[in-house]
Amino acid sequence: MTMQQRRAPDRGPKGRALDDVALAEVRELLGDRERRRDLLIEFLHLIQDRYGCLSAAHLRALAEDMRLSQVEVYEVATFYDHFDIVREGEARPAPLTIRVCESISCMLAGAEHLIGELAAEADPKTVRVMRAPCMGRCATAPAARVGDREVDHASSHILIDLARSGDTKVVVPDYVGLDAYRAAGGYQLLRKVKAGETGIDAIIDTMQNAGLRGLGGAGFPAGKKWNFVRGYPGPRLMSINGDEGEPGTFKDRIYLEKDPHRTFEGALIAAHAVEAERIYFYMRDEYPAVLAILRAEIAALEAAGIVKPGFIELRRGAGAYICGEESAMLESIEGKRGMPRHRPPYIAEVGLFGRPTLNHNVETLWW
Repeated sequence: MTMQQRRAPDRGPKGRALDDVALAEVRELLGDRERRRDLLIEFLHLIQDRYGCLSAAHLRALAEDMRLSQVEVYEVATFYDHFDIVREGEARPAPLTIRVCESISCMLAGAEHLIGELAAEADPKTVRVMRAPCMGRCATAPAARVGDREVDHASSHILIDLARSGDTKVVVPDYVGLDAYRAAGGYQLLRKVKAGETGIDAIIDTMQNAGLRGLGGAGFPAGKKWNFVRGYPGPRLMSINGDEGEPGTFKDRIYLEKDPHRTFEGALIAAHAVEAERIYFYMRDEYPAVLAILRAEIAALEAAGIVKPGFIELRRGAGAYICGEESAMLESIEGKRGMPRHRPPYIAEVGLFGRPTLNHNVETLWW
């Protein structure tokens, strides 16, 4: 009698079994949004914002809904510090998180003592106390965040009181909105540029004569960057790097919390100069008030007809310091892990989605 090799039963696709409830929850949450690969990080934020963490069941469901492998979704989710991954059998985190900045200024202002007090006073069943990298509030150290509520000169009793009262929503500071900015002459230069009254070459000459350089760290002449990008065949794109994470650096937050449309107008002029088809604005997740301002003012620009819907896409970081590096930021915008690219080619030639890309820091555009 010849022996035949037993055939393993067909178990379907590799990976854990789907949870039908989790799949329904993900599909309800994402609604009619286009299932684009580059929106993976945005979708992860949506799930975590709703459920307080990223469960294994929701990660599998998201992979199924986006037609991605579970490995792709998992490796992206685990790369970013702000995503709380809950594996099977693990307990969910407490429903509220208090983050205390442990950067240099805050540590000098007593952050370590504050963390100790919170650990002793907070109920771990309802509040999780975590250390956090620089929150960009160095002038008002120690800084903390209760949910989305940013707190300056934080103390344990203030933070605990906010947690107990449920006052954890983002607080948006007063700033110059679209109407006030336009009343003061805002967007007139953009109008002149689009009408051909002010030439692009003249603007570049002005920038070069003024010595305007990139203000994100490298200091590359801004006018030369425009010319480089213009020299490569389109279609072209533009990105804005708002992921300032260097300890002690919070200039971009100040500009955007006070006068966001000055940065927007600079960005729209730059995009027009290089004929960019779209602007991707990458903003760090540590700035919830700035994110709220940007969402509101992008909507205002669209409603006023200054930009077409979708021309400016806001992308939310997820706590990866490395994404302040421009090519790592582009990888993150594409929905991937924020890993820096090898160069050359430089992003002016092969940037976002393989297209020539103009990238600027927030402050460069503000000037």
